[in-house]
Amino acid sequence: MTRRSDAHPDLADPRVGAPFFSTWRVGTPLRQRQAVEAVAVAWERRPWPADDLLGYHLYTGHDTSTLLHYSQWTSEQAYEAFVRTRRQERVDEIDTAVPGIERLGLGRYRHYRSGGPADRGGRVPGCVVIVDVEFEGPDPDRQRAWVDAVFEALENEPAPHPGGIAAHFHLSTDGTRVLNYAEWASAQAHLEALAAPGDGIGSATALWERVQTWPGLKSSTVSRYDHALGLVPG
Repeated sequence: MTRRSDAHPDLADPRVGAPFFSTWRVGTPLRQRQAVEAVAVAWERRPWPADDLLGYHLYTGHDTSTLLHYSQWTSEQAYEAFVRTRRQERVDEIDTAVPGIERLGLGRYRHYRSGGPADRGGRVPGCVVIVDVEFEGPDPDRQRAWVDAVFEALENEPAPHPGGIAAHFHLSTDGTRVLNYAEWASAQAHLEALAAPGDGIGSATALWERVQTWPGLKSSTVSRYDHALGLVPG
């Protein structure tokens, strides 16, 4: 069976061999809520589709228009089997309930590194921040080197913001992108970190400048979300 959960996912779960991220544009806060409920109903009325799916989570964008989807699969092969046999019936039901959803694409990733305070103090994220970084062309070595440089800058940050809980870096399988799923205490804490001296959440240090001017870095976007729905096997 399928059940709802308010718990946030464990991004560093070693069983997750194929994490997927995708975004829908639905247009309004009302349609965000309607789409989340439509997904919940379409999934709850059916058996959990596969043992290889560990969890499926939805997030409402602070832009009041988008939904972020994050699913935790053990392998891409398991996901492809789901697409062939179980996905379309769910899509059809959701699209009937909320017509006009614009699906903006599916990102295939691998988890690379996670970090944060050694003691999270049991804090539950009040805001999820997605940092999507694109590079000029595929280069897996560059992906890893850039993330390693971010960790070096974080470890030497002279004034870390107390609102940061954890950061989970994922590398796209095509070698062109890095996605950081960052957990923050609140959206306000993230905004305060951005407003502090420096470019982004880091201080004005040479290590952060190296991160921001990395050769081949094409673009980066920052989006804030609230965890709206977790679906897990019952």
